[in-house]
Amino acid sequence: MSAPRTGGAAAVLPRDVVAGLTALLCDADGNLFPSEEPAFVASAEVTNRFLAELGDARRYTPEELRLATTGMNFRTTSRRLAAEAGRPEVDVEPWVAEEKRAVTAYLGEHLRPHGPTNAALTALAPHLRLAAVSSSALARLAACFTATDLDALIPPSARFSAEDSLPVPTSKPDPAVYLYACERLGIAPGQGLAVEDSVPGALSAVRAGCPTVGNLLFVQPAERAEREAALWEAGVLAVVSSWQELADLLLPVLTGGGR
Repeated sequence: MSAPRTGGAAAVLPRDVVAGLTALLCDADGNLFPSEEPAFVASAEVTNRFLAELGDARRYTPEELRLATTGMNFRTTSRRLAAEAGRPEVDVEPWVAEEKRAVTAYLGEHLRPHGPTNAALTALAPHLRLAAVSSSALARLAACFTATDLDALIPPSARFSAEDSLPVPTSKPDPAVYLYACERLGIAPGQGLAVEDSVPGALSAVRAGCPTVGNLLFVQPAERAEREAALWEAGVLAVVSSWQELADLLLPVLTGGGR
């Protein structure tokens, strides 16, 4: 494992790891686009209605919910909340469907393309197969990819959801969605570089055997130092501040240049 960088030192990836890559496995929310904060605006409203039905007096602001559940899908969150309220028998599926509907509509309306990210991915696409590996539902991903002009780079056939793609829905840090994505792409985990902004996501990829990079691009500035330390602890090989920084690490090797 590379040593954690400090003092603004440039990120480094082992050349032999990069040379063996055939795919770039991209987490979506908070990584390809800044969707987590707006998603929690819609999700908190549904979560609080769910808590009211449980008879639980707790209520979450969007920011509180984000900090408490980043990296988990709503099914995992709602089951946990029901258990904590002493109602583990509650059927959460109607609420999962309602949260999916509300968040998908909100993100489709509020997200916009992020030019530097799209440009970096466009530069990498001729050299690595791009795929999305997410805990989010496919319908939510579809709305986000359309709103951010990423449909051409990562089409529906290259999107894998822990919520919808697996025989049994799960959520990161379970490695199942990364293992499934690699199987469907026909690659060994070591051939797919995972890029993750969250600790549960990084743990999912690392446990699947994928070389993993942490991405701080859309992490809130006040949280970046703590997040970077936690990503290193999770086992990432490098931490970058943008997709362009990642492209600058990969392209010299992928194009046959560099040392």
